[in-house]
Amino acid sequence: MAADYRTPDRLLPTAAEEPTGPPGPPPKPVLSAPVVPAATHDGLRFWQYMLAGSLAGVVEHTAMFPVDTLKTHMQAGAPPCRPAVSLGAALRNAVAGEGGALSLYRGLPAMALGAGPAHAVYFSVYEFAKSALTDRFGPNNPAAHAASGVLATVASDAVFTPMDTVKQRLQLTTSPYTGVGHCIRTVLRDEGLSAFFVSYRTTVVMNAPYTAVHFATYEAAKRMLGDMAADEESLAVHATAGAAAGALAAAVTTPLDVVKTQLQCQFSCGLFLQALFLFVNAIDLPSVQDSNTHFGDQGVCGCERFSSSSIGDVFRAIINRDGYSGLMRGWKPRMLFHAPAAAICWSTYEASKSFFERFNEERRK
Repeated sequence: MAADYRTPDRLLPTAAEEPTGPPGPPPKPVLSAPVVPAATHDGLRFWQYMLAGSLAGVVEHTAMFPVDTLKTHMQAGAPPCRPAVSLGAALRNAVAGEGGALSLYRGLPAMALGAGPAHAVYFSVYEFAKSALTDRFGPNNPAAHAASGVLATVASDAVFTPMDTVKQRLQLTTSPYTGVGHCIRTVLRDEGLSAFFVSYRTTVVMNAPYTAVHFATYEAAKRMLGDMAADEESLAVHATAGAAAGALAAAVTTPLDVVKTQLQCQFSCGLFLQALFLFVNAIDLPSVQDSNTHFGDQGVCGCERFSSSSIGDVFRAIINRDGYSGLMRGWKPRMLFHAPAAAICWSTYEASKSFFERFNEERRK
């Protein structure tokens, strides 16, 4: 919807206008020009979209954080470092260490620090990109919705990726970090600032198709459900459409999420293991050499450090090591996460928008 600039109900006659009625008292002088409201989209201002999106992101990720922890455990632990991890085994491993069930919330502060600002950027960019593109290409255009989602994720991932890296390193039971601050300081000291963005390219490549599928599916499902429901803007419609969009988008982008997780969870373990690897090679142990395990450069998950952050190289390494099934590791918890997470996120976001719409309407009265 284009911005709504309302014209004042009464305008003073210009000098060229002749009065048509009997002369009356002179008009009162206008002390100030009427205030023109700031440009809006769907009745909301930019900061209101940001606040609604921030709230939606924090609520979504907090509610689904334990499932996200299980997904990280399943994706980070891979042969030949250790056997494939099932959903049940991931749950047992996650709660086996110190902290018990609370271990499922390791890294929650990092998520909160990243999700709020990232979702504020995410939804505000999406709404205004959708407004511009639908004005150009017409309403209910799936390509416009998909393109708006891609623009939104490119911007928001730049905000969220550093804290997502910290969050995933803290989620693992084998994590050497004691908290968010310790993780940030250690990574900066040992690996540099670039370590926080090592998976940004993979994240964008993953999230671009994810958001394209997600937003196009959400808008289409919302229209379809709206035609069948009495109230097309009800929270039930938004939640159902969001769940369908989240599940479908999560399934088709799982391989890229596996690559992202394994890139984020790697870090150097020093020269001792590198010397051990050289010793093993020197005595020619085929069983070890054939496994392609590089002991000299391990990650938080215990697996080898990849030789580069190239998406293609990591894909090939995972396929050579685990087979094609390794690319789908964690798809069940990923769908279990994104279906309800999207339902929670869209419901919270639309409820927040409705609150701000009522708030703006009250102020105009």
